[in-house]
Order: sequence, then structure tokens, then C-alpha cells
Amino acid sequence: MFLPLYDNTPLKVIRFQTVTGIIVAANVATFLYTHYALGGSSEVGLAMGLGATPALITESAPLDGARPMLPFIATLFTYMFVHANWMHLIGNMAFLWVFADNIEDAFGHGGFLFAYLAFGVVAGLAYSYAAPYSQSPLIGASGAVAGVMGSYLVLFPRARVWILLFMRLPLRISAAWVLIGWFALQFFSLFFDKGASQTNVGWWAHIGGFSSGLALTWLLRGRLRRRLAA
Repeated sequence: MFLPLYDNTPLKVIRFQTVTGIIVAANVATFLYTHYALGGSSEVGLAMGLGATPALITESAPLDGARPMLPFIATLFTYMFVHANWMHLIGNMAFLWVFADNIEDAFGHGGFLFAYLAFGVVAGLAYSYAAPYSQSPLIGASGAVAGVMGSYLVLFPRARVWILLFMRLPLRISAAWVLIGWFALQFFSLFFDKGASQTNVGWWAHIGGFSSGLALTWLLRGRLRRRLAA
């Protein structure tokens, strides 16, 4: 639907979004390693090995195929760094880069890292418990990034964001419209994607991640705003 390009919210506390940069680098490095250094490992194999599989996480059904490489608790973290292809990776990292710097500014480096991983875990659990018998593993950073977007909506709703609408039309618009519109689109897609519970399209992961970002940031909003105003 759209790709974020730039926002007008300057950093106020930190000098650079170091943790955001590390997360982006980790995602790119994981993609390069899993898709090239491993010598052509299949997307299905990678997803099953490192993705978050609902049937395993909820213990609702035995797996028909290969089991993950790691305990299911670990896959709630590893899935965030595995992407199916370059477009999947670039889209997630673009959203992360535009919105995460100001959230890292508000939470601080360590706090942001904790929040980002927590958003991702909640997203993985939301995906799993929405379809507990599914054997389709969840991969990608979008659930955690959605949490960052929910956090941004609480703290910077009046910020102006440049987006590429329909991947063609540059448009400068309020962050509130961008983020609320994106969140509404997840519900629309959920109800019109009849196979959502059988694929790795993580509509519920997006909804769970975004909601966790909203909730955590709303609870901490006073402290976070005082930090930014200091």
C-alpha cells in the first residue's frame, strides 16, 4: 500500500539510533547468511527451523514435518530476524528505520532494545494463539516493527511523514493518519484473506505487535515525554 520515506521528528536525547542500526544490520546479516552462506537452503526449511510455529508454541497439535532447530521459546526471538526475500526484508527495514529512531530516543538504547524484542514476542504469541493448530511458521520483523509504529502513534501523532503511496505517489501526511490507516488495513486484510490461518502472512502478528506498542507506550507516556522534554 505505501512505503515510509522520512519523518520530520528530530532526535532530542540520543545522538544516533545505535540500537536501531544494530537491529537493521542483524536482519541484513541474517538474511545474507541464511540465503547465501548456507548454500541455497530453502525458504521452507529456514522458516521451519527458525520461525515461530503456532502448533508448537501452543502445544495444540503435533508437527507433520521438520521441527524447529531451537526450543519454541527461542523461536519467538529468532523469527524476527528471518526474512523470505529481499522485498520482505527491505519493506520491514524501511518502516523500522523511519519510525524507530524517535522511539529509541524516547526509551533510551537499552529500553528500546527491550521494548522492540517484547513487541516481537507479543506479536508471535498473538499470531500463534489466533491460529493455534497452524503449522505455518511466522517469520519477519513486521510484528516487532508494528510495535514501534504503535509506540510512535502515542508519542508523535502530529509528526509529518513522507510516504510513497501505492509505491508511486510521494505524499506528506500526518503520522496519525499513516499509522491508524495502516492498523485499519491489517483488520481489513485479516477478514478478507481467507487463508490467513494457513499462511505466514502475519496479520494477527501485526495487530498484536501494534497493540503492545500502544499499550506499553501509553503506560509510560508521562516518563517518556519528560525524557524528551528535558
